[in-house]
Amino acid sequence: MNFDISHLLESWDYQPGQLAVRRLKGKDGQDRVQMRLDLGILQMHADGRPDGKRPMGHVSLYEFFQDRLEKYKLENDDNEEGFVLKPADISRLQQEAIQYHHRYICFFQLGDYDSVLRDAERNLKMFDFVDDYAENDDLSWSLQQFRPQLLMMLTRAEGSLAVDEEDWTQATEVIKEGIEALKEFYSDFGKPELMDHSGEIQSLEQWLEELESSSKDGIGEKPEKAIKKLTKVEKLEIDLQEAIVREDYEKAAKVRDIINKLKSP
Repeated sequence: MNFDISHLLESWDYQPGQLAVRRLKGKDGQDRVQMRLDLGILQMHADGRPDGKRPMGHVSLYEFFQDRLEKYKLENDDNEEGFVLKPADISRLQQEAIQYHHRYICFFQLGDYDSVLRDAERNLKMFDFVDDYAENDDLSWSLQQFRPQLLMMLTRAEGSLAVDEEDWTQATEVIKEGIEALKEFYSDFGKPELMDHSGEIQSLEQWLEELESSSKDGIGEKPEKAIKKLTKVEKLEIDLQEAIVREDYEKAAKVRDIINKLKSP
């Protein structure tokens, strides 16, 4: 059997700074989502866990730990005190979250906002689960530091659904609520100094301004600016976060330099 995928890569060129994704049917008839990367093609299942696996017979690792919590409570008179997620547990959950992260980014690019909400809300619940049961605050923060990007994508997806319905009032309300949720996050986690430098807040504020301006200019029509795609800086910030999670600090430094140059006046 020939495992060389050169012909696939040659027929789908990688373009730096662009997010190329596509949806297709697998040999089993189930939907797959593919993302073109610099070194190849990332393929994911469109439903269930992105890699198609069932850890310990569960839909996902997150569901496995939820089930373990319920069993712990049954054994301890419905008392969850003493149930903790250890560093290895959180590391595995973090790696699983990255899979869903890749997929909802693909769904967003494809305009499948309902699927973005499904995957992003799932990750958000898992973030809450980790925050509740992490062995200590530092372990929790290792995952919570990526919550702003997740909240931004949730807001983007919900806001885009409202834009598709040409419901400008709902769209602006969703964005405002998203901005407030981000500010609340920084306050709740004792990181108010990061609020003024949040790229996610700045991005949503810019979208809100464009949407309000466009809706005034063309009532009853779908303003071009209302259809908000990921900017080059936002794509790079996602790459930066993923590089940090993978502990690829060399790539993280390079991506950070590019972001700083693009943001500089």
